[in-house]
Amino acid sequence: MAEHLIISGGIYHPFDETSAALAGLLEGHGIRCTITEDIEGALASLGDYDLVTLNCIRWRMIQHEKYIPFRDEWAMELSQVGRDALTAHVQGGGGLLGLHTASICFDTWPEWKQLLGVAWQWGSSHHPDISDIKVEVNAAAHPIVDGIDDFEVHDEIYHHLAPADDAPGLLFAEADEGRQPLMWARQVGAGRVVYDSLGHDAAAMFQPTHARILQRAALWSLGRDTELEAI
Repeated sequence: MAEHLIISGGIYHPFDETSAALAGLLEGHGIRCTITEDIEGALASLGDYDLVTLNCIRWRMIQHEKYIPFRDEWAMELSQVGRDALTAHVQGGGGLLGLHTASICFDTWPEWKQLLGVAWQWGSSHHPDISDIKVEVNAAAHPIVDGIDDFEVHDEIYHHLAPADDAPGLLFAEADEGRQPLMWARQVGAGRVVYDSLGHDAAAMFQPTHARILQRAALWSLGRDTELEAI
């Protein structure tokens, strides 16, 4: 049984719903999920987990006055202990799955972009309102999406994210400002990292094709490649 830590919580998103949705999707695949909002406490015990998912939005929240009412509860800078723990987890062979707002997290940690593989760029990255979108699958790019067809989902599309390297995108969408990559997967040290910018709410997580991709992403992150074709 693989142990999976889901770090959840933050503003403007139904994280309780989406974290529970992810846990539900992975039930039956030999993955036991633990959900927490205590980032620092959780990262202190990463040795207990094979896979870590960041399904949260935690950063300094200084970019706009609209965040002021939420700062006392949700603003943070990840400690050096937390940074070292998460880096060591991946470099040592652990899996990391970043969902949706994970790219916005940890704005005072430059290396987070290199670890996750992509980052939100303040002043450039943004998103239009949630809408129906057609997702193009780059099925030849990676085992996670091999054999999966294009699909439609009602979701929020991030524009102009900054990838850390030239790893090929797995999913794309034609959006207001051109074709936007939505998902990446890469090897980091001995570990595997996937970032999926979809998943604003539980309905987007449960869209059948997206649900398959999330299940495959978790299994691939755990190194269980031989199980992907069965999903």
